[in-house]
Amino acid sequence: MAGGSQSDKRCAVVYLRVSTEEQVDNYSLETQADICRKEAERRNLQISEVFREEGRSAKTIRERPALVEMLDYCRKHKNEVGAVIVYRLDRISRQTADYLAIRKKLAECNITLISASEPTGDTPTERFIETMLAGFAQMDNDVRGERSRNGMRARFMSGLYNGSPPLGYLRQNGYAVKDAESFSTLKAAWELMETGTKSLRDIANWLNEQGIREKRKGHKETAIRPQTMSRIFRNKFYAGKVVSKQYGLEVQGQHPPMITEETFYRVQAILDGRNFNTPVVLAKRTHNNPDFPLRRIVRCGRCGQSFTASWSKGKKSLFGYYFCIKRCGEKSNVPRTEIDSETSTLLKSITLKPETAKMINVFLRRTYQLRIGSLRQKRDQADVELKKIYETRQTLIEKNLSGIYSDDIFKEQNKILEEKITAIQAAKDETVIEKYNLEAITKFIETKFTNLAETYENAPLEQKRVLMCSIFPKGLSWGYPGYSNTQISPFYRCFLDYQSGSVSIGAGQGTLTPGLVLGKDAL
Repeated sequence: MAGGSQSDKRCAVVYLRVSTEEQVDNYSLETQADICRKEAERRNLQISEVFREEGRSAKTIRERPALVEMLDYCRKHKNEVGAVIVYRLDRISRQTADYLAIRKKLAECNITLISASEPTGDTPTERFIETMLAGFAQMDNDVRGERSRNGMRARFMSGLYNGSPPLGYLRQNGYAVKDAESFSTLKAAWELMETGTKSLRDIANWLNEQGIREKRKGHKETAIRPQTMSRIFRNKFYAGKVVSKQYGLEVQGQHPPMITEETFYRVQAILDGRNFNTPVVLAKRTHNNPDFPLRRIVRCGRCGQSFTASWSKGKKSLFGYYFCIKRCGEKSNVPRTEIDSETSTLLKSITLKPETAKMINVFLRRTYQLRIGSLRQKRDQADVELKKIYETRQTLIEKNLSGIYSDDIFKEQNKILEEKITAIQAAKDETVIEKYNLEAITKFIETKFTNLAETYENAPLEQKRVLMCSIFPKGLSWGYPGYSNTQISPFYRCFLDYQSGSVSIGAGQGTLTPGLVLGKDAL
């Protein structure tokens, strides 16, 4: 017998489902199972299998393994199973289309769907009532969803965060509060990033060293990654704002801000200034060697090629030589000691006098103060502009909420205002000036530039190269012997001309003193 009629099949399966919130309303699996069991006894059906689904939503059939397993069981045992019993029809699905599709699959297997608490059957009237009940279930589900969405929007508009707050905060009684274990450390990470000297990977590694971990679903803790820091540094929540991509709105949050808006926009400027799509440059062999600091700085006076250098092994010791890579001339190898001696003599000849250094510092201080005053004036003007933009944005939000402006117009205008805010915040940034210690700079000039030969001798390799390249930007030309036709940078040449008196001070016809010209170029 290939199959049996529905009256011949006396077996039934029971499907039970309950969501987390429904367990409170006496919809527990045990209650459903007891009512379904009594319905099976009343219909003289024998229960062959029970499928239990706990804590699952009825919005969709996806991610409901017990339902999928039940349908598969019915397909494989369609010759024995005559009915599927549920407590209520909405246990199957709250979506009418999904419910009808499931009922159709069961009907193809000649299996009846029975509700233990509602009128169900195979007559046209009973099927019509079934469909109406499924529609009511979907309507109830849609109404709940709408209430939930409205509640979430109202919560957002009041400045409360929906969902779990980001790293550095905890959720308590519906509010985002400081996480005592990570708040101060994460704030320090923002301050480090604001300096512009750290990469996202540097910050991530530092936070990992401090014991900070990212909590994911299931309360699993993982190490901080650069991608995590990118999301954190782009999140306005830390500046006291709550932003919704869904609504296209930004409101003042009720949570304690970790940083100021100024800090947030400074970090944005730093992040925007880095192009992470630039191809990685392959590492090249370094030409820096502490034994030969003038390598690639001294060049051949005959062909113009840069000098390289190496050690030559003698009978009793090693000898250092600089030489042109083209080996120009018979005596192309220049002893290291000769190059060092000529360099020292050259630096002594262009060393600044103490009174010159003091005069430079006078104009440096004056120009510095003028620059500070100008920046602070611009900062005050920027604060006024920011206030106007924030007022404009608040008006924009109010008109959007009242229906005067559509969401598309609001998003377009809000984006323009956000770009203006970012530009103004970057323009009023004083960190470029604040990070320079004027006293340290003036002291450096008076002590280091008044004895260049000694400064060069005692400096580490990198500082030696920076010093020489700043004074001699085109390098040092070796003339076999000695330096010849060596060009000094125009900036440093200004100091030497002033020192030698070759430029008159306070000349007639309104000529500016070189000191004033220097003051303009100093910063």
